[in-house]
Amino acid sequence: MKVALIHHTPAPERTVAMAARLCYSPAGAEELAESMSEQQVSRLVGKITDLGHLSTLEHVSFTFAVEGVSRVLTHQLVRHRIASYSQQSQRYVKEHDFEYIVPPTIAANPIAKAKFDALMGTIRHSYDELVSLGVHQEDARYCLANATETKIVITMNARTLLHFFQLRCCSRAQWEIRRLAEAMLAAVRQVAPLLFAKAGPMCVTDGICSEGEMTCGRLAAIKGKAEKTVRE
Repeated sequence: MKVALIHHTPAPERTVAMAARLCYSPAGAEELAESMSEQQVSRLVGKITDLGHLSTLEHVSFTFAVEGVSRVLTHQLVRHRIASYSQQSQRYVKEHDFEYIVPPTIAANPIAKAKFDALMGTIRHSYDELVSLGVHQEDARYCLANATETKIVITMNARTLLHFFQLRCCSRAQWEIRRLAEAMLAAVRQVAPLLFAKAGPMCVTDGICSEGEMTCGRLAAIKGKAEKTVRE
């Protein structure tokens, strides 16, 4: 998997702070953006994120280029609707000798891996045969596997990213999209550490778990550690 943050709103934290300050100031946005000190920006961003007043985070966006992921991942990804996606087309791009993603549980089992690789080889051959018979790739693609590698460009605003991280950094999230979320979080923390300082799964951000009986137990561990710290 390759995840690169290729563009983002310039000075994202200052932009968020400016938008928030504008609501309570007679000064204009441009003046505020130039006059606010780094300390003011830091304090205001921290207050906004702590209180959950996140509408101003929608003014900044982040664009990622992602490669080496499967169609399984992107089918899950596009469920996050407040975002923009541009994905490599199987209709116009021929998938001759396509790459594919191997799940860790299959990769760790030699017999399963051999069966999986054999199936991918059969699919490759069948796809090429269909194309050679005059079937356009937009129809030949119907035989392709969910494991087929794809590339996608993703743009999300900061508020959507926080929600995305809450759901997809959770240990109950499917392994591939969890890896994507973790890589995206690491990337945005490099350019906007204040905005994403407390980003992560719900157990970390809000102290709750929505998984019920299927919980991984992380929230209980977090609460137990907090109680131990208080006692000490």
